[in-house]
Amino acid sequence: MDSISIRSIGGDFHPLERTSLASLSVVCFQRSVNWGVPVFSPECFLTAQEVHYIEVKDGTMSKKPLIGITGDYRAEQKESQALSWFYTGYYDSITDAGGIPVMLPPLVDDDDLKQFLNQLDGLVLSGCTLDLDPVRLGFEKHPASRAMPLRREDFDRRVCTMAMEMKMPVLAIGSGMQMMNVISGGTLHQHVTEDVPGAMYHRDGVESNLRHIINIVPGTRVDKMYGPGEIRVNSQHHMAVNYISKMFVVSATAPDGAVEAIEVPDEEWFCVGVQWHPQNHSASALDMQVFENFMTACEEPEPQILQMPVRKAA
Repeated sequence: MDSISIRSIGGDFHPLERTSLASLSVVCFQRSVNWGVPVFSPECFLTAQEVHYIEVKDGTMSKKPLIGITGDYRAEQKESQALSWFYTGYYDSITDAGGIPVMLPPLVDDDDLKQFLNQLDGLVLSGCTLDLDPVRLGFEKHPASRAMPLRREDFDRRVCTMAMEMKMPVLAIGSGMQMMNVISGGTLHQHVTEDVPGAMYHRDGVESNLRHIINIVPGTRVDKMYGPGEIRVNSQHHMAVNYISKMFVVSATAPDGAVEAIEVPDEEWFCVGVQWHPQNHSASALDMQVFENFMTACEEPEPQILQMPVRKAA
């Protein structure tokens, strides 16, 4: 954050915080041109009153948001080393929406993780082909459940908790949404086709492009993303949100009632989870609006010079 002093016509120096040097330079330059005086002439300086009309968040120019992405992890095996990887769809979608993706490794130290998050403008909690550990959730393991590695789940829990405490913009996808609900006090269905009466298929072991309709709740962020009309999304899960955390509201459901999207009902904080995968090759062009809306929430406001009183040169 810049902290500088600006001299007024009277010769006093006024501390000026949260104001960019670039914006002040623009004001002085405009006065120099309009009044035909050198840019560093006293006539071009700002008075204390005028200083209050300048409101800039930080820095000297707009920048693309830095977006952290959680990745997949596989522990060391007998004939292979431990491995982390990131699916292309996540970072390509962030890039296409106007951000810069930053791969977030499963850091062990909380201080390191907090320092990392402080450099970011938003966080994507990526999905996983494996599940949150059902035993850890209090279930007896279902034959269809395959728990993700402990290091991945532990890290996802920590980074999600920390990002939400910071009120950072968060987009949680697939199991990322499930994780976000769990750490906030919600619960899950372990196997939705058995746990939800009249459940439809939400995952097909053969057809990777399974899609179904979702019913979007009017007035929610998800509603603003997609607008009116029939919306179909891809579906690749067998766990699902059951009881929703008190900090969220449901913003979309499947025809069988399974929760498909949740969000924090706060206009100032983008914290949204979707069960479908808008980054996947099976996503529709309309799904890109999820990333575009997320990116808008992550952008810092560009420096703005508000209307100032007109003053002629002495």
